[in-house]
Amino acid sequence: MADEPVDLADLKRRMEGAITSMKSDFAGLRSGRASANILDPVMVDAYGQKMPINQVGTVSVPESRTIAVQVWDKSMVAAVEKAVRESDLGLNPVVDGTNLRIPMPELNEERRKDLVKVAHQYAEQARIAIRHVRKDGMDAEKKAEKDGTIGQDDARALSEQIQLATDNSIAEVESLLEAKEAEIMQV
Repeated sequence: MADEPVDLADLKRRMEGAITSMKSDFAGLRSGRASANILDPVMVDAYGQKMPINQVGTVSVPESRTIAVQVWDKSMVAAVEKAVRESDLGLNPVVDGTNLRIPMPELNEERRKDLVKVAHQYAEQARIAIRHVRKDGMDAEKKAEKDGTIGQDDARALSEQIQLATDNSIAEVESLLEAKEAEIMQV
């Protein structure tokens, strides 16, 4: 194939981007074990604007069921506590000076099932993004064939390569979803 009409490496990179995005979404789903990523969506009213919690303090996981936040500015402790309480995470921080200890509550069966549904939604978003990337690649391949840039045989081989990359990416999504589901349902 002279002068690739479709950049397969770019398509694979974009599919990998969808998977990376899904992984970061999964990191925010709590499974009963403490993870510093759980607090990523929490925004704190600091200095007249909304800031991510990791920009006003250090987030760490000293124990498997506890998250610790060491707030850098004493005046921000109440704002950080309020932001964590008001988030949809169902967490209740305990203030200790400039530190917040956040115990992770046990997940009940109903909450676990809800989290699995959310994980499935994240996986479906990733699948959709991967299929959009495939569509872009297939459209470029068809255009190149129509323009006469590549022949029928090359076009068929290219579309098979695009489909293979798509299948591999979807399989990775399924594998990650299965692992996250098992992690969430583990009691």
